[in-house]
Amino acid sequence: MTLLNSEIFVCLDCESTGLDPNEDRIIEIAAARFTFDKILQQFESLINPEREIPSSSQEIHNISQEMVEGKPKIGAILPDLLNMIDGHILVGHGIGFDIALIAAEAKRNNLQTNIAKAPFIDTLRLARLYGESPINSLDKLRQHFNIEPQGAHRAMSDVIVNIEVFKFLTKSFKTTDAIFKTLQKPIKLRAMPLGKHKGRKFDEIPLEYLLWAERKDFDQDLLYSIRSEIKNRKRGGGFEQAANPFANL
Repeated sequence: MTLLNSEIFVCLDCESTGLDPNEDRIIEIAAARFTFDKILQQFESLINPEREIPSSSQEIHNISQEMVEGKPKIGAILPDLLNMIDGHILVGHGIGFDIALIAAEAKRNNLQTNIAKAPFIDTLRLARLYGESPINSLDKLRQHFNIEPQGAHRAMSDVIVNIEVFKFLTKSFKTTDAIFKTLQKPIKLRAMPLGKHKGRKFDEIPLEYLLWAERKDFDQDLLYSIRSEIKNRKRGGGFEQAANPFANL
């Protein structure tokens, strides 16, 4: 059992052309191998995706088409990154998306990797567990913990901030095993994080919407929170009334 402050982690962040790992392409990758004491190694590269970067994506990461012209293709830089990652616990904010992006790019380039099976810690889920930040975006967590900004929303700046956020969010844990054990269970959210009811407590959301939302492909924490509220209403006796449009006639 390795103590948390003795473990070596790799924090990852990717910027991409969009949000579909199977269709979109990576345009920037940053990674830092680190301990709680220091950063051991950094990796950062812009990448030519060989396709157009939508304006909606450019507004998020500020990476233009001109910036990636002449940059290496993903196949040229991925082996070094995979070598740096291999054998370490991955850390990231919503890191499942970054892992899926890298796995898809590796497959396209016929590169062998076990990244899809690598152990990882998602700081978004840790933030939900922590529960004291009103918004769990990386930048809002940075502000909440009074972490110095690292510049524009770019991959390496996000990695450096994410490492510091990770340190704050894991203060109550002594080992990585304790973190993994805790994160095996779904986390009950305080409020709806997305959609037209974003920011509202679950007990304030109409039942019809909850019944619709529980059939969607949301992450385990959100589905658990939605279904918990539906069960609460069933137990409270208001379920039938809320679900029946004729109940008050």
